Amino acid sequence: TGLPIDACAKEKDNGVVYKGWGIPCDTLSFFHPKGRKPMKKVAVIMGSDSDLPVLKGAFETLRQLNIPFEAHVYSAHRTPAEAAAFASAAAENGFGVLIAAAGKAAHLAGALAAQTVLPVIGIPVKSSTLDGLDALLSTVQLPSGMPVATVAIDGAANAALLAAQILAVSDAELAAKLRAMRQKQHDAVVGKDRKLVID
Repeated sequence: TGLPIDACAKEKDNGVVYKGWGIPCDTLSFFHPKGRKPMKKVAVIMGSDSDLPVLKGAFETLRQLNIPFEAHVYSAHRTPAEAAAFASAAAENGFGVLIAAAGKAAHLAGALAAQTVLPVIGIPVKSSTLDGLDALLSTVQLPSGMPVATVAIDGAANAALLAAQILAVSDAELAAKLRAMRQKQHDAVVGKDRKLVID
């Protein structure tokens, strides 16, 4: 069934169990203060554990934004039944977005998208042979009616940000965090411009 990156299970509010938030258990209350629904989780699915280093940027970004997540290894080709079962039950299990990372014949994102109407974001993973172009084309060229939002090759951080933006449509606090992040990026570039010296 896979292990969350930061395993965490705790009963809160009406006996609901939150698992794999990606943050310490003692901060869980942040996500469900009285009168507010728990934040939807993000699922980060990799086709192989060899993809794990690529996904560190996604984990860091999700943690930075305090977005709960779980990470799992499911292969579209080696464990198709498990991948399908996870995706088909994702909505009822509290997920709002799925991120799928795979290389070579990267069918994972499409296979997950076929089993759910939740948004699926694909990360093409660079391989040693075609530099990720094979995975990019496999992920982005889905047939009509089966959309997958595809980010750049090895673009894990952007995948996490896109997932956050999707969740922020119905979460004002998260939207404010994203705007603050954008402002920080803006200020950093403006600062570099002011310090620029041409010899």
